[in-house]
Amino acid sequence: MFVMPTNERMRIGELARRAQVTPRTVRYYESLGLIPPGERHGTGQHFYTEDTLARLRKIEQLKQLGLSLDEIGEVIELYFTDPSGVRPKQKVLAILRAHLAEVDQKIGALEQFRADLQANIERFERWFEERGQQ
Repeated sequence: MFVMPTNERMRIGELARRAQVTPRTVRYYESLGLIPPGERHGTGQHFYTEDTLARLRKIEQLKQLGLSLDEIGEVIELYFTDPSGVRPKQKVLAILRAHLAEVDQKIGALEQFRADLQANIERFERWFEERGQQ
């Protein structure tokens, strides 16, 4: 298997293929500032580096954890500026904890809604039973 040297540049199609995303996704992430814009050369073609590929792969990992693109925007740079990896992981942990708290709140609201539905169903069923109907 051929491994591209880290100083070699690739066009958007090659970058997208290697990152398993579409060129449209690459452009979209560029527009959001999640990845740096490709370097332009004479013909206007954009060329990207292995660093951009690494960013795209990290974005996918963070999406798999449940982070939104806005949240990824808050942490992505830390992954490439903090060699220890501590700060980005602390930030992601805080985001995941906030997600869990939000999910717990929604579960509580759904449990209350379910209890209310059950009580209303029982009230209607009693009403019908009292009248000998179903």
